Amino acid sequence: MDKHNLTPDELTKYQKHFTESDFWFKASTLAKKAGVKITYYALVLYYTLTDPGTPTRYKAVIAGALGYMILPLDLVPDFIPFAGLADDWAALVAAVAYVATAITPEIKARAKDKAEEWFGPILDSQLGDDDLL
Repeated sequence: MDKHNLTPDELTKYQKHFTESDFWFKASTLAKKAGVKITYYALVLYYTLTDPGTPTRYKAVIAGALGYMILPLDLVPDFIPFAGLADDWAALVAAVAYVATAITPEIKARAKDKAEEWFGPILDSQLGDDDLL
C-alpha cells in the first residue's frame, strides 16, 4: 500500500481494528505525540462516524482509517519518531478527503471542543480546515 495514495477500498480493510474504547485510548495518547492537527482530524472522523446522518458508505472508510490509526504495528510503527505517524496521518487525510461532504460545522465544533479539552485553547488556523475540509 502506498501511504501517499490510500484509497477508500484500502482503508476499509482496517475497519475490523476499530473499537470505540481503543479509539479513545489511542486518540488521547496520540494527542500528546502527534499534536493538534492530527488529533483534530481523528476526532472529526470519529464524530462523523457516530453521526446518524453520515451515509453508510462513508462509515466503513472512516472505521478503516481509525482502525489503521489504532494498530500499534502498521506500515510504519508509531514508535519510530516522526515517520511513525506519517502513515497514520495519510490514512486520516485520505478518509477526511473522501467523506468531506458528510463533515458538518457541528462535527467540526465537537472535534475542536474535545481537542481543546486536551490541548487548551486552539486557534482555528491550527486545525487545518483550510487545507482539506
